[in-house]
Amino acid sequence: MGELLVGCHLSTSRGYAAMADDAVSIGATTFAFFTRNPRGGNARELDVGDVAAFLSTCEAHGMGPLVAHAPYTYNLCSSKPETVEFARRAMREDLERMELLPGNLYNFHPGSHVKQGADEGIRLICEGLNEVLEPGQRTCVLLETMAGKGTEVGRSFEELARIIDGVAHDELLGVCLDTCHVADAGYDVVGDLSGVLDEFDRVVGLERLRALHLNDSKNPLGSHKDRHERIGEGTLGLETFAAVVTEPRLAGLPMVLETPQDGLEGWAAEIALLRGMASGEGVA
Repeated sequence: MGELLVGCHLSTSRGYAAMADDAVSIGATTFAFFTRNPRGGNARELDVGDVAAFLSTCEAHGMGPLVAHAPYTYNLCSSKPETVEFARRAMREDLERMELLPGNLYNFHPGSHVKQGADEGIRLICEGLNEVLEPGQRTCVLLETMAGKGTEVGRSFEELARIIDGVAHDELLGVCLDTCHVADAGYDVVGDLSGVLDEFDRVVGLERLRALHLNDSKNPLGSHKDRHERIGEGTLGLETFAAVVTEPRLAGLPMVLETPQDGLEGWAAEIALLRGMASGEGVA
């Protein structure tokens, strides 16, 4: 197995170049960032010099594919037309900006159908993606696996597969598997990680799996609550993450921490922990 591509979610508040420097300082080889304020709104104008410095640092330090994250406020399947229209417009803008960072990934939460029913939610998500995806774009768009709280769409591999099947340019789509979310959705990654990956392969196809979010969970299997915990401090446990980072079918995929931390030091420690696991040091 090659070097583990692991990092965390970093802030763009001080600019892109500073964010890349932060990644280097904590030993990250990939990372995630919001494309704009996570509460939505208009995106800041990009500083071309800042982006150039960012790209230079990423290249110099061998960063793997980065995982940009759409704001949580986007909902392609809202019951409110104005919310759907905002999500489509903002996603289109985000993907245009991502072309300045070619070859990376753009992750989003499929949305919540708000009591319209999963079928209507999936139809609206497909309609939105068909409107915003552009043939030839250099950014792969990732559907995130969801915990299934409320009326979330994407709570099962079958729902993700139905979305992919409904998109014309499905070559532009992949999946980001969140360990907390899939466990909260009822997939037993603790007791049978291999079986979960087998099921994903059967329903969606492992070639669609392009990134992972590594998060422990505060809740038991199938709770549908989505509350992240630090690695090894939740119901998934250290052994599960040791299995993830040494699983041959996941080798080479960017793995991003979204664990609750007070600062960069916490993520640096978790990155070092995961690297140790991947190199065979095992679980203490």
